[in-house]
Amino acid sequence: MALSLRDLLIALHHIPGLGPIKWQALQASLPSPEQLIQLSYQDQARLLGDSGARLLCDWLADIPGNWLATRLARLTDWLDQPHHHLITQFDEDYPELLREVQGPLLLHVAGEPEALALPQIAIVGSRKPTAAGRKTAQCFASVLAEGGFVITSGLALGIDGVVHEAALTVGGKTVAVLGSGLDGIYPASHRALAERIVAEGGALVSEFALGVKPEPGHFPRRNRIISGLSLGTLVVEAALKSGSLITARLALEQNREVFAIPGSIYSAVSEGCNWLIREGAQLVSNPSHIVEHLGAGLGHLALSPSNCDEVSADLLPVSDDSARVLHLLGTERMPFEALMETGEFDVAQLHRLLNELELQGSVISTECGYERLP
Repeated sequence: MALSLRDLLIALHHIPGLGPIKWQALQASLPSPEQLIQLSYQDQARLLGDSGARLLCDWLADIPGNWLATRLARLTDWLDQPHHHLITQFDEDYPELLREVQGPLLLHVAGEPEALALPQIAIVGSRKPTAAGRKTAQCFASVLAEGGFVITSGLALGIDGVVHEAALTVGGKTVAVLGSGLDGIYPASHRALAERIVAEGGALVSEFALGVKPEPGHFPRRNRIISGLSLGTLVVEAALKSGSLITARLALEQNREVFAIPGSIYSAVSEGCNWLIREGAQLVSNPSHIVEHLGAGLGHLALSPSNCDEVSADLLPVSDDSARVLHLLGTERMPFEALMETGEFDVAQLHRLLNELELQGSVISTECGYERLP
């Protein structure tokens, strides 16, 4: 079975275990991927492992019932649609920043590949952000997008969706990296957002083949592309056990900058950002701090004045009930029982409101009761 370079790369891309590290070793051993076909089985096994060599032999012999031909036909149909592209590491338009960090063999792109060559900032954070977190993410994304940065994130619920929307709202471009095939948008609630990203000059990107469903193990690989495409990664809100911290760690491994928004020491969704800052991430409270730190080569990007650093705790109460609890607390520490005696709430409702306010950093629980934070 004769394979073009592109088809061979597609076949190699489907070999389990042939990740960026093995691919780099393969490139170092062979002047060109096509030479892999000419090697003996023993040499193929040395480079790909026994299971990889067997799969390659099966595909070349066309044993598994036109396995590769079927996938190539499906991919060809997808590529025939407007704004659909396949970019390999051997193509000129493969993103240079991603090439520097051993990116995937190939990328499926829906939208404008040119967007991948523009200066990008990744913005990531909690799937369940606070009101202040949403406002901060929106402000940073808007200002940076207006200044000429492409905003890159993962199309997830929460901060990801906020920053994609914010970039589009100001007429900027945004890139969404998926942990599934591009023929199945996840989450489904973001299909309209994905369509808008493509329609307005941005791009959807995935290393995963068409038909691949989102799985937990895919998201660290997705996060590696998010940070690899970007000059730096900004974490807005994140718990200590968060996918956003994985993205930040990957950015550091790729020798890229990591920025973090500080938050209340009493807020669970700020623990990750505060930890990153302790570990050496750049503390930022204004988009201009990011451009100042990145420095050289970005003089053509002019940010408009912003008040992102003025986002404050008065944004946090998101309901009249929350405001009533804060009013009852005033400046005094009050036990739960004393709050109940006001007759304003039932037990379950008061527990819920206090928990929400504590997570937002508006209230602290002590042995003597609840206290409103300044």
